[in-house]
Amino acid sequence: MRQILAQTENRKSYSPMRAGLDATDWRILKELQTNGRITNVELARKVELSPPPCLRRTRALEQAGIISGYFALLDEKALDFEVIAFASVGLHSQSEPDLRAFENRVLAWPLVRECYMLSGEIDFILKCVAPDLTSFQDFVINDLTAAPNVASVKTTLVISRVKFEPGVPIALGQRQAGGRAAGTAAARQRKG
Repeated sequence: MRQILAQTENRKSYSPMRAGLDATDWRILKELQTNGRITNVELARKVELSPPPCLRRTRALEQAGIISGYFALLDEKALDFEVIAFASVGLHSQSEPDLRAFENRVLAWPLVRECYMLSGEIDFILKCVAPDLTSFQDFVINDLTAAPNVASVKTTLVISRVKFEPGVPIALGQRQAGGRAAGTAAARQRKG
């Protein structure tokens, strides 16, 4: 639970750096989001920098928390994990301690790969990956619905993935940054 709160609190401090990202920073982020294993030399070539400043910028983005990590993306089916499902979870109580207790429980379930707290009719949605339907059913019956404070669970099995694009829409971030820069420049002109 402390880890969740620490990550949430730390993210609040990242926004000042985001406002200062220039076009080169955005290109670095785009390339790294596409290929996290790219060498610094290749990254520098693609963003039209020499390697030392490229590495400095990348490290600054890491230290600011904008780049929060690198990982290998595994193919579930290739590893014989045949079931991807979503579980919508409603809780009896949404008090802070009850929410945190459920979050901590979720962190201990290896089958749950992603979890989001939601507003609206359900409290959490869980993305689950299981080797087979029996394993998923066992999890739902023995762990999820049996967990304290769980009022309702609705599950949905994935038939096929239509789109998978992890990360953020870099092009939208670049446009927003460009719009802010243009707005700031226009405001300066009006004052001057």
